[in-house]
This record gives sequence, structure tokens and C-alpha cells, in this order.
Amino acid sequence: MMEQARALLGELSGYSPADDAERGHLSEMLALLETSDPFSRGGFAPGHITASCFIIDPSGRVLLHHHRRLGRWLQMGGHVEPGETAAEAALREGMEESGLRDLQLWSGRILDLDVHDIPAARGERDHRHFDVRYLARTYEPDAIMMDENESTRLAWVELAEAVSMMGTGESARVIAKIEKALCRS
Repeated sequence: MMEQARALLGELSGYSPADDAERGHLSEMLALLETSDPFSRGGFAPGHITASCFIIDPSGRVLLHHHRRLGRWLQMGGHVEPGETAAEAALREGMEESGLRDLQLWSGRILDLDVHDIPAARGERDHRHFDVRYLARTYEPDAIMMDENESTRLAWVELAEAVSMMGTGESARVIAKIEKALCRS
């Protein structure tokens, strides 16, 4: 088993899913990690590991971007590059897509897991993203700079507004986790 997969298995070994849906995502992710190259962007059956981060500012707002290709409000994220851990990929993607250079992981631990469908486009067939999600923070929220290749808009929003903008069941679950993390700090 490759080092990237071993590192993620180590992180997942101590992870406690919040609900049945997330337990299912964990189970699917563990099965994918047993395959030959679970991080390969060329892996379409069933898909590949991705990483993302929810970025919060000092006032507790979350940064979302309106994804150019998917046409939805999402957190920052993308593919894990060779030799990168999922956490490193989440921070890199967060910096690339937001322009924020001071991002730090909130705890260094996984915040949430989600497996979701990605429609066919750009020569890729439809597949699934097995997304490992982290929480990151910035102290310079006004330094955002949109990557026009990835986004049509960036917006700092209150957590309750993020749930409605993202509009999925997993959004409510992960935003509740962020609220809990903010209350503990």
C-alpha cells in the first residue's frame, strides 16, 4: 500500500462519524483505500480521494466559492497530488482557490467525510469524489482573491446562510460541526 493511503488510513482510524450517512462514507472510503491507486485522477470506477477545507475568519464566517463548473456554492477543495497528505492538499487547494496565504488547519484532524457524484466533463466520465474535509482559519479575510478558472464568486457568509446556500444534507452536518468547534475555542 502506498504511503499516501497509509497516512490517510491512520487519520481515519481514529475518526468518529456523526451519523449513518457519514458512517457509510467512511466505509466506502476505507474500501477505496484498499485499491491500487485511490488518489489517481484517472480512477473513475468508482472515483478517487479528494480533500477540501472550510475556511473561517475571526468573526466565525465561512468562505464559500461558487464553483464555475458545478454551478454550486462549495467549500474550497480538489485533488490530492502525488506525495501530498489529504490535509496538505486541503490547505493548498484552499490557498489556491481563495488567495489566502495565512491558512492554518484548525485542529489538524478531519472535520467531515463525504462521498458525492461528479458529472462527466472535460473528457472525464462521471465518477465520485471521496472527500476528506478539514477546517482552516484565516486572520486576513480581506485578502481573498478569486481564481477565475475555479470560481464565479467568493463570499464570506454566516454559518446559517452557508447551509441554505450549499443546499444539501451534508452541508447542515458539516456546518453543525463547525459551530461546535467554534464554541469550544
